[in-house]
Amino acid sequence: MADSRPNVEGECPVFSCLFQVQYLHWRAAEPVDILKTMKGYGQFCPIAKAAEIFAERWTPLVLRELLAGSTHFNDLRRGVPLMSSSLLSQRLKRLETEGVIERCPSETGHGCEYHLTAAGRELEPLVSTMGNWGARWVRSRLVADELDVGLLMWDMRRRVRPNQFPTWRVVVEFEFRGVVKGRRRWWLISEGNEVDLCMTDPGYEVDLLILTDLRTMTAVWTGDAKLEQAVGSGQLEVHGSRQLRAKLGSWFGLSPFAAIDDQRVRVDTA
Repeated sequence: MADSRPNVEGECPVFSCLFQVQYLHWRAAEPVDILKTMKGYGQFCPIAKAAEIFAERWTPLVLRELLAGSTHFNDLRRGVPLMSSSLLSQRLKRLETEGVIERCPSETGHGCEYHLTAAGRELEPLVSTMGNWGARWVRSRLVADELDVGLLMWDMRRRVRPNQFPTWRVVVEFEFRGVVKGRRRWWLISEGNEVDLCMTDPGYEVDLLILTDLRTMTAVWTGDAKLEQAVGSGQLEVHGSRQLRAKLGSWFGLSPFAAIDDQRVRVDTA
């Protein structure tokens, strides 16, 4: 800024300079957040390179669904219901770019399917080990905000053993006490070697009706409660065909991690 004072004859040059400097405004440079500008860990270590892909939020769950057999976008979403469609699209694109999955036209001619490549299939032991470790050391306490009836039924559908049903169509209805209307009733339909899941009445005669609450059913599925004990206590009621009721433990498969003991309980009580 220009000096507006009148020029005084004989004024000290240093004083004049100091007077002018007080009008200068110095601005410090903006700090650079290196972590925000880095695309990865900045390491050549193979663990770091793998973690840049595998350890990204939601990616392990997307891989879990792909390894479980889901190939369509909507089916993948049913396995990660709290993940937005746009974020799922981003993660699938990243996995495709990295060569973990490949996208190909659907056999029906509508839309596309996602399939694991050889690199993606190699991640199966890693995903399985994570599940084993999680069940053993950080097992869910089944608190309310971790219970999801849609996710539970989707997981249960995949573990049903259709070869334990009669050859004709079998309809099993689940009704969950305390769950909001519209998500309270679900139907599993087994026909041939296929098992479908419906959240609206399919219109078929029900062969077996299971009445329970969400926490009890989840505990049975995860192995935290025994099916026989839940039935014996009345927390889980089974109505319908005597033949199907007798084979409940045969066709109803549990979580692949259900047999793992909760080691944290032993540590807590030691």
